[in-house]
Amino acid sequence: MSIEVRIMDLSGGNGAEPVEVVRGFANLAHANLFARRRVRDSMEFCRAPGMSAAQVRDAWFAFGEDAVVETAEDGAWSSASEIADFAGRPCEEAEQRDWRAVDPRRDEADGEEDEA
Repeated sequence: MSIEVRIMDLSGGNGAEPVEVVRGFANLAHANLFARRRVRDSMEFCRAPGMSAAQVRDAWFAFGEDAVVETAEDGAWSSASEIADFAGRPCEEAEQRDWRAVDPRRDEADGEEDEA
């Protein structure tokens, strides 16, 4: 079973192709957490002071990145289920945006440094 998270450039700069594909997740919950945090972080980068929820959402659709969990398993997270909430409520906890902490490539890089 292979789980991938495809990072999609919503500005259309990459067409229908992902800007990157992330692999190496321990399980679906790990991939879902990574994707959720990646989208939350992208949305916060699109947010400016005083923007309404609709303006934040529109900015994300114009300039943000989506994370699509690709797997044969049921239960893959989808940004569509949380976009309205993310747009309407600024992120107050840094951990909710910290996709780097759960990036499976981080574990690979740590292993390479240990070998050196």
